[in-house]
Amino acid sequence: MSKKDFIAKLSIALKEAQETSYWLRLLTETAYLTEEEFESLHPELIEIIKILTSILKTSRQTLDTIKQL
Repeated sequence: MSKKDFIAKLSIALKEAQETSYWLRLLTETAYLTEEEFESLHPELIEIIKILTSILKTSRQTLDTIKQL
């Protein structure tokens, strides 16, 4: 897998994680999930989003560095 492919797949994963956050909030607001259930899931999801964002940032910087060589 090329670096570009890796970045593309990570971008998709990040978008999916952000969409999951939206759905968790929506499900909580409509009382499908309890606040307790939301609080048990959402912080971990935020951590996943932070990790994916960090990996993407580093990968993009690495790709830019490779392009400059």
